[in-house]
Amino acid sequence: MNRRIITLPLIFLFLFFVSFYTHAFLLQKTGIKLPFNLKKMYLFHAVFSSVLCLNFVIFSRVDKVFQQISFIYLASIILKILLFCTIFYKPIFAKESLTNLQAISLLIPLFLFLSTEVFFVIKILNTNSTKTIKQKNGL
Repeated sequence: MNRRIITLPLIFLFLFFVSFYTHAFLLQKTGIKLPFNLKKMYLFHAVFSSVLCLNFVIFSRVDKVFQQISFIYLASIILKILLFCTIFYKPIFAKESLTNLQAISLLIPLFLFLSTEVFFVIKILNTNSTKTIKQKNGL
């Protein structure tokens, strides 16, 4: 557990730096201008996903919470969408419309961090469910 608390934020930090600077480099090379701050968007997704995974590592140890953890994850995704829309309302939704490439640039960090987040949540759930089964069977 202690190792995961250290490695998860480091993995999301590494993913943030690699993906953001690669994305920014490609946008600069193609000359695409975005009406929103790409760095803030990547930072939002990295921090939210990191905090969410850390909470799952901690709360998966509590049996009562572990039984409801899938519902908690669904609620956290809804919370993430609401916070995202609240924080980035002006630069994204107040504009006339986004071009296809701007919309794709908006979705890349979302899917990148969401898929990484899902991977780690599944890994946390599988590890803890295996431990729970072993404890119940007395192994």
